[in-house]
Amino acid sequence: MKQVLAERAAGPLPVVLALGTTQTIAWASSYYLPAVLAVPIARDLGLAATHVFAALSGALILSGLLGPRVGHVIDRFGGRRLLASSNAVFAVGLLLLSVAHGAALLIAAWMLLGIGMGMGLYEAAFATLARIYGTRARKAITGITLIAGFASTVGWPLTTWLDAEYGWRAACQIWAIIHVCLALPLNLSLPRATPLDHASQPVSGASPHPGRQSETFAMGVLAYIFAAASFVSSGVSAILPSMLVAFGTTPAQALLAGTLVGPAQVGARLLEAGLLNRFHPLLSARLAVLMNPIGVVALIAGGSLFAPVFAVLYGAGNGIITIARGTLPLILFGPVGFGKRVGMISLPSRLTGAAAPLMLGLMVEHFGRGALWISALASVSAFFALLLLHAGPSPSTPVPAGGQNS
Repeated sequence: MKQVLAERAAGPLPVVLALGTTQTIAWASSYYLPAVLAVPIARDLGLAATHVFAALSGALILSGLLGPRVGHVIDRFGGRRLLASSNAVFAVGLLLLSVAHGAALLIAAWMLLGIGMGMGLYEAAFATLARIYGTRARKAITGITLIAGFASTVGWPLTTWLDAEYGWRAACQIWAIIHVCLALPLNLSLPRATPLDHASQPVSGASPHPGRQSETFAMGVLAYIFAAASFVSSGVSAILPSMLVAFGTTPAQALLAGTLVGPAQVGARLLEAGLLNRFHPLLSARLAVLMNPIGVVALIAGGSLFAPVFAVLYGAGNGIITIARGTLPLILFGPVGFGKRVGMISLPSRLTGAAAPLMLGLMVEHFGRGALWISALASVSAFFALLLLHAGPSPSTPVPAGGQNS
């Protein structure tokens, strides 16, 4: 009863604002950091910039490996303390990076940042919301992705300014201070939680109590879908400007089209929060994975004039599929064991996301424009995999929120 009162007193809006802010800080100071600091770090350490990106790839793999364990901890104890601990890990990793003078400390720092990413990025936040709100977490999940969708919009300019004014080492140190002074208290402000009552597992989604074989099958399908989506998202992001130039756009036009990706992601998430929220998340996911293939067809058929169309469709698909990473497992399986399931489902996507920039880069070298067709085929295969999953009762049907027993 005390848990229920605490969660209701906190309300969804304060929780969404707190988690959205901490997620923005976490993404901006880890995943998006090398885009700005890779060159100055590499130059200062006497390394190639690719070494910094390789360290990021290693961090992503490590974070994926930690996912199931982190999810299991959140399932048992809630995410409040673990998310707060991630801020401490992020801070130590950033401070270690700021004093690096060679490859050894660079790698050690990014391994710490990888641990922080495994403890503190979307999957952990989604699992935390599932522990608080049960199957009603869909709107909250959409809310934090709306806020954190501006992580690069906020992070890149801020990191660029800090690097220009004070140097990359000071930039890392300031991000560490932000984690300790802002993100950590916000995560500690989240509602406390107690272990879920398995008797409250909601009746919702494809199968309220799926058998071992059907649940394993559904988890395997979701793992493939998100791995394919991550391959497309990470890979196309890395080659987007050069690929658009290959289709006849000028560098300035390619840059302009690229700036549309972020707003398209946020716009699509607003659509998910409004119109699409009335429907089963399977519909949202199916629409999302079709955006990239439609954009590729438009770009190949229309050439450079359709570069903005491709960028908008690609960004919209990314925006919605990020939400589906949390909402689909929640609706299909319920909140009990949600964190561990999401960690297991997300592991392949972390691996494909880490490998995609290199793989699609090599495909561009060998196949040129054909690399986009490969990304489109990956998305189409995800769409057909989604057809293997079937919606059950509407997610809007009232169900008891996980763990909230009066």
